[in-house]
Amino acid sequence: MSLDKRTTVPFLLLVLFVSLAVRGLTAYFVYTHLSDPSWFQSGTYKLFDRQAQDILDHKASAFWIDDPTRTDIAIYPPGYSLWISLIYKLTGDRSAASVLKVQWLLDSLSVLLIAGIGITAFGYRAGIIAGLLASLSPLLALSGATPLADAPTSWFVLGAIWLLLSAVKRQYLLAALGAGLLLGLSCWLRANALLLPLFWVAALLYWNSSWRSRLAVSAALLVGMAIMVTPLLVRNAVAFRAFTPTGLGAGTNLWEGIGETERAEEFGAVFGDAKLIEQERKQMGIVADAHFDLYYPDGVARDRDRARKAFAVISAHPVWYMGVMLRRMIGVLKFAGTPTGYYGSSGINVTSQKCLPMRLQGGVLSLLVTMAGALQSVVRYLALPLMILGVVVAIRKNLRLTLLLLSTILYYLVVGSALHTEYRYGLPMQSLLFVFAGVAVSEGLTLALKQVWSDR
Repeated sequence: MSLDKRTTVPFLLLVLFVSLAVRGLTAYFVYTHLSDPSWFQSGTYKLFDRQAQDILDHKASAFWIDDPTRTDIAIYPPGYSLWISLIYKLTGDRSAASVLKVQWLLDSLSVLLIAGIGITAFGYRAGIIAGLLASLSPLLALSGATPLADAPTSWFVLGAIWLLLSAVKRQYLLAALGAGLLLGLSCWLRANALLLPLFWVAALLYWNSSWRSRLAVSAALLVGMAIMVTPLLVRNAVAFRAFTPTGLGAGTNLWEGIGETERAEEFGAVFGDAKLIEQERKQMGIVADAHFDLYYPDGVARDRDRARKAFAVISAHPVWYMGVMLRRMIGVLKFAGTPTGYYGSSGINVTSQKCLPMRLQGGVLSLLVTMAGALQSVVRYLALPLMILGVVVAIRKNLRLTLLLLSTILYYLVVGSALHTEYRYGLPMQSLLFVFAGVAVSEGLTLALKQVWSDR
């Protein structure tokens, strides 16, 4: 299979078709389970929905926080509430279903970003295969169809990675600036990538260009990031007289992360927002009917107190906590088999019973859906071995470029595993891993074709 610029478009259309089909089927499943908390975190969505409704009804500012006591407003950055309010306005439907319908369609296009990264890094064949595998991924499909901030955040991070590759390969400073801007924009939705530029800069130090060029690309990247993130820093600093980078929650995730371990009772930690709220209500002597939730009142101080308690445990038991982090890393890389405890769902294989209305079940369409689900099952079990093999092959092909991509994967593994983590928090990492799976399959095809031609 020889691919070049002239023959790539039909293959990209195939990738897009598969992505639309799988995500559309998965979206129907999510749509029918929006009232099921085991599949949709409606409590989290309600926080964004409330702010989006207030913005549209002119009850709250789209950005500024006027009341310094309302620390509960700063749990998340304002970007996703703004995104939801835009969808509400354009569709005329203020519901999670309207957000789902828009996001699964847009997320179907995100596989083209994965394919683009693969093409730019390792060639047309590897990129197309990476896009096809990502299109079939149950994990990426479920996250893309779920109306939460995770998938849109991943779009911006993947776009930033693609621009970064262009920046370092062609020494385009504007591309590096654009990468920083996109990465900063992702932090308006979720703050997960806030420290990612530091890992990129570390990888850039090993790039095969002059020191001046490497410093220029790094500086442009950091400037772009700073331009986008600074308004959030200023807003929170002025509103709360405290440094809270883009939102609250780091301390909560740290403390609840300890609450998910086998030694939680020993340290007095609990897992789950409801249990933490009840624990703190008792500790602070708050009466049962008083307004009291995870970040109200005194959300900044309470989040920092959770962080202090977590760091005290970690510093006293560093070896044990390294083991906890390692188990989390393994947990978010488990795509098949029995689901693990605290990491969310790795997705569903599509079936006609789960993903088609009753009137469409049976016949040729059901058979095609079943075939797609069977392919997804194969992808589940082969994904991780292919990803590991692909990393090995990629290192042999282009060490520096591979290290640059691995810096993102390492970031989400290390920083993510330091806190409570879930599959959906690391979607950019999961997407990049499919690039390496594409490299493995591409190399296998190359060797197979060479063998065929040598036998003739």
